[in-house]
Amino acid sequence: MKMHPDIPVYGDMAWRGACPTEIAEQITFFQWLRVQYPHSYGLIALHPRNEGKRHHAQTIMQKAEGMAVGAPDIIIPGSPTWLCELKRRDHTKSKWQNGQQEYLIAAKEAGATVGVALGWEAAIIYLKKHLQAF
Repeated sequence: MKMHPDIPVYGDMAWRGACPTEIAEQITFFQWLRVQYPHSYGLIALHPRNEGKRHHAQTIMQKAEGMAVGAPDIIIPGSPTWLCELKRRDHTKSKWQNGQQEYLIAAKEAGATVGVALGWEAAIIYLKKHLQAF
């Protein structure tokens, strides 16, 4: 999986081996977040449901309703908004979906904090770094 040079990556790009699926990584991250920040970030963090197969008519309707192609896995609103595309710890077992890199670059240009985390532990490191900066 090739990483875009303008999108920071958190985690070990050289790591290879058996690792949880992206969904399992995401569930673990959200469980940790809701325990650590139950009255703040744990309440407002969200995962946009953009993935999955759709019929053409469903896609048209969902885009009209506001679905954004390429939205990252984890969004925490704030100033600045924190966006995290979560991939497997072994990034060679993940792939970019249509529009993901473009979405992150556009969000960065709009002032959001963006990054790719390789596994839930890297996502925690990325979030803690973001929180220390503000």
